[in-house]
Amino acid sequence: MNRYSINEFVNKTQQQDKGEGLFELETPRLLEINLNGKIWAKAGSMISYRGQIKFKREGVFEHGLGRMMKKALSGEGTALMKAEGNGKLYIADQGKKISILHLNNDSIFINGNDLLAFETELNWDIKMMKKISGMIAGGLFNVKLDGTGMAAITTHYDPLTLIVTPESPVYTDPNATVAWSGDLQPEFITDVSFKTLIGRGSGESIQMKFSGSGFVIVQPVEEVYFTQS
Repeated sequence: MNRYSINEFVNKTQQQDKGEGLFELETPRLLEINLNGKIWAKAGSMISYRGQIKFKREGVFEHGLGRMMKKALSGEGTALMKAEGNGKLYIADQGKKISILHLNNDSIFINGNDLLAFETELNWDIKMMKKISGMIAGGLFNVKLDGTGMAAITTHYDPLTLIVTPESPVYTDPNATVAWSGDLQPEFITDVSFKTLIGRGSGESIQMKFSGSGFVIVQPVEEVYFTQS
């Protein structure tokens, strides 16, 4: 059991400036954003801030009719908010571990539920998983980010990155798949024999197959997604 005096606890847990720039991990599960402008973040992720910061939920027509229709059809479980101003913003998502990715003219697909925040300089678009929609609890969609800037993703516990080569494709459980490199296009496979063996339609009977050259990020938890209004 950890026991502290009040002063010891404050000294151990107080916020510290590490001078790491816009995105800074205050703890492995808490992201500090040194805001001087605006960023996109997962709606409801703010836990604290100081300074002059305003929050605005993503507008229905803010990104055009096409993207609005994609959001409606995908049944996505995540909405975005825009944080704008000057100050320190602290965000988190259910105690999940946070990783900061630096994109340098790169492209990456991220499960919409695992995207915590990203710079507005990055281009983004919603990509629906048409062939798997409705087959997994809560549905499944992802966000494609490309360009140069920072993004923060979340995982339950430590993520694992698997390298995909033309000689060695990678198969994953969709509910445990967090992100993959932009050059990869997953193929969905239904394992009928395994489905029959276990006697029910579980997530394991549906697999994502990644072929080509790139990487896939997975987490050691099969996450169930819930749609938010």
